[in-house]
Amino acid sequence: MERPQVESTDQSLKHLLHAAFDNQIPNYGSYNLVAASGTSGSAGLKVIGYRREPAELIICPLNPQTLEPTQRGVAVNNTNVSHVALVSDGSYEVGTSTGRVYRFSIPAHPTLDVPGVGESGNRRGHLDQSDDATDFADFMDSFMDVLEHVATEPK
Repeated sequence: MERPQVESTDQSLKHLLHAAFDNQIPNYGSYNLVAASGTSGSAGLKVIGYRREPAELIICPLNPQTLEPTQRGVAVNNTNVSHVALVSDGSYEVGTSTGRVYRFSIPAHPTLDVPGVGESGNRRGHLDQSDDATDFADFMDSFMDVLEHVATEPK
């Protein structure tokens, strides 16, 4: 008797995070995604989409139990960014010209709720995003460099 294929928790979580992002962003295919843990004024789970050309972040807050969006995603790019910083604890802070500030970290192996079906309820799952966390750190380095270059250009 053949066993049915069962998605791993990692695959299930990635699918749910993509669905939450894709439902909000029309050209979602051009973004890499990471799960972020928000701290201070922007506490909570987020899925962050990022792309290098044009350099941009999309920050989408999520309900940690359902992995559904709690607000519309916010785009951060060279038209509305006020600051981007690597904080001493290894987290990032991103501010927009409208006064929104997000502070978050990108853990390599976050533990998240996987929404259950029926009576089974939610279960805890582990997401392996170690390669994505490294790529995101490289992106943020280049994003900060681009913004620094734009800020220092003569007007």
